[in-house]
Amino acid sequence: MAKEERPWGMWGLLPYGEMLPPVIKRNYGKWKYHEVLRPGVLRHVSEAGEGIYTVRVGMPKFIAPETVRKVCDLADKYCDGYLRFTSRHSLEFLVADKKNVDPLIADIKKVLRFPVGGTGNAMQSIVQCTGWMHCQTPATDAPGIAKALYEEFYDYFFRTDLPAKLKMGVVSCLNMCGSTHACDIGIIGVHRTVPRVIDEEVAKCEIPVLIRACPTYAIKPKPPKSIEIDPERCMYCGICYIVCPGAPLTDPERDGVSIWVGGKTSNTRGGPMLSRLAVPYIPNNPPRWPEVVEKVKLIVDAWIEGARKDERVGEWIERISWERFFEITGLPFTAAHIDDFTFSIPTWRSTTQFRW
Repeated sequence: MAKEERPWGMWGLLPYGEMLPPVIKRNYGKWKYHEVLRPGVLRHVSEAGEGIYTVRVGMPKFIAPETVRKVCDLADKYCDGYLRFTSRHSLEFLVADKKNVDPLIADIKKVLRFPVGGTGNAMQSIVQCTGWMHCQTPATDAPGIAKALYEEFYDYFFRTDLPAKLKMGVVSCLNMCGSTHACDIGIIGVHRTVPRVIDEEVAKCEIPVLIRACPTYAIKPKPPKSIEIDPERCMYCGICYIVCPGAPLTDPERDGVSIWVGGKTSNTRGGPMLSRLAVPYIPNNPPRWPEVVEKVKLIVDAWIEGARKDERVGEWIERISWERFFEITGLPFTAAHIDDFTFSIPTWRSTTQFRW
């Protein structure tokens, strides 16, 4: 059988260029500018004068098959089937014909009941991992915190008067299955105790494999057939529990949440930035996490009040100084904020802006 005749799944995914809308194929690499027409609606214009409209929709972390079918039906009806899911958990319909934009938005609100927004100087969709729903190592529940933040900041998804775009991310542990290290505000679940060792369960595991799995060599053998964990070396990653159920990491009494600020992936102005610690620890308080929401609101309000036009959170903090940031927000500065790691954040060069 010739390669062209085989089901494309046998060769892996198709090149993404084959699945692009015709207008994008014709103008690939030739886009002149884009503009935000209104919250949730973008228009990209090519050098040839052709345009395509993007309708951005906020959506939950988990959706049912019935919802997926409704999404596909709307895409078939208004966009010739062309849509995409973004890395920030948004849904985007790619509309070639302008007259379909308004009817599509009306049907999105009526059929899907999802909000249309998150473009320009607004809050974008909150990145989140699966949390307690489907993970072995969470210290908190990312979707639960994200929902609580959405309830507080829902209107910000449609605003156009923020100093710049606002990106938030929530992950349940330091493995960060999300982009909290490069978000304006990142919420990261934190463990504060090393994994418990259940000797009878560890005895059933491959101990050499378990020891080798630890990235910091914190695990040592303990005769006759168990292990011990060095708390000075443990980084609370939870890999040992993934390898062996005899080393559970979660601790409901001491697990909690930390807040980080100032990250950005954009190469504009000063280039990419990594987020830094703002609040070392907040106890878990589901289902609303009021303490987390309150502190995030403090940071966002201070940024809106003091930032210049197009100044992201990290750029605002760098301009006013970190001392002033803690003073304005009222967040306490503690010894936990002092970076004493060998590879501290300032040593990492992350920009693509080369200098000679």
